Amino acid sequence: QVQLVESGGGLVQAGDSLTLSCTASGLTFSNYAMGWYRQVPGKERAFLSGTIGSGSSTYYADSVKGRFTATRDNAKNTLYLQMNSLKVEDTAVYYCAAARKLHSVVAMTADYWGQGTQVTVSS
Repeated sequence: QVQLVESGGGLVQAGDSLTLSCTASGLTFSNYAMGWYRQVPGKERAFLSGTIGSGSSTYYADSVKGRFTATRDNAKNTLYLQMNSLKVEDTAVYYCAAARKLHSVVAMTADYWGQGTQVTVSS
């Protein structure tokens, strides 16, 4: 079965950097667009980035453009999210997801979702 496992979350200070990973199994990774999302308790899950299967193109939400960078290593079946200049308001549970088409990733209708990893940014 398909599994997406996020890792790399933790407690950091404002201004720090952090890299999240999402390792996939049970699917042909390069055939799937991958996305990053986050959710704060009491709020809806928010789209952050969508990367096509080859990794050659990534679409970002305006809220993280310029601070977050999503990359993928298809040989390792892993998606990454490099987060720089972290702010207190970046505190959330971060999720990855996989879909056959990029528009499904952007529309948050992906086929498969990870369980999430907590990122807490202190002031």
